[in-house]
Amino acid sequence: VTMLASPAEGRARLIDGKAIAAAVRRDIKASSDELKAAHGTTPGLAVVLVGNRTDSATYVRMKKKAAAEVGFYSVDRNFDETVTQEQLLATVEELNADPRIHGILVQLPLPRHIDEAAVLESIAVAKDVDGFSAENIGRMCLRGGEPPLALPCTPAGCVELLQRSEIQVAGKEVVVLGRSNIVGMPVAHLLQSMDATVTVCHSRTADLPAQVRRADIVVAAI
Repeated sequence: VTMLASPAEGRARLIDGKAIAAAVRRDIKASSDELKAAHGTTPGLAVVLVGNRTDSATYVRMKKKAAAEVGFYSVDRNFDETVTQEQLLATVEELNADPRIHGILVQLPLPRHIDEAAVLESIAVAKDVDGFSAENIGRMCLRGGEPPLALPCTPAGCVELLQRSEIQVAGKEVVVLGRSNIVGMPVAHLLQSMDATVTVCHSRTADLPAQVRRADIVVAAI
């Protein structure tokens, strides 16, 4: 959830994410239909799910539903908690080689016996739809040079919410709550690239309420 606050006016505005998400899906479906008509190509998404975590299963179900709504081809690879790292790496390699698949998403977190970083790095950069590879993250963080092929989804969604709500980010004080590799860190870099002044807060931050009160924009990434 992304919230815009205006300390000068002493009030806050909660952005309507559902309405914006619906508009984004309509735009993506139009682009997908255009791609099919012009080139005969249907965007393909593969989702890899390990274990039976309720939250992960819910996220995957929502992603597959959204993919169907916009006309994507999608496949899923589901594994028990006991899957070996070799099995996961072999699956990713198979999906890397499949010409019908243009994006691969490995649902996190993975079980403790799996080297999460190794699995993510095995995804071909061109199919790294989550934007988690070292190459894509590095391109996102560097000023100038080649842009990343993909951005981490939730941070990109936060930026989309701000842009579609016509919120000016340049020159604003932004507080990001959380410093995870998945949301907090990348969203802080994206907002800095938009000329915001960004403060990242975490469990060791002193006087967190004061940090939040002074912010023009607050992104809760926890």
